Amino acid sequence: MAGWHQLKRREFVRRLHALGFAGPHRGTRHEFLVIGQRRQTIPSNGDFSVPQVRMLVRQVEALIGRKISAEEWERL
Repeated sequence: MAGWHQLKRREFVRRLHALGFAGPHRGTRHEFLVIGQRRQTIPSNGDFSVPQVRMLVRQVEALIGRKISAEEWERL
């Protein structure tokens, strides 16, 4: 059974690309990815902790309009 675990920034961006996001694009302080007209800001640290991954995934869920299970996240 899949669970949440920390990720490298590069792996997080790769998984968002699998969901249909484009980028990353440079912002003033952080880079961001785009899906449609919506932006997802990407923190600049190299490793994302489990709470940070969960927080970012919840933001992505709101942007795409559906839930992402831990199993689906692992398959991306």
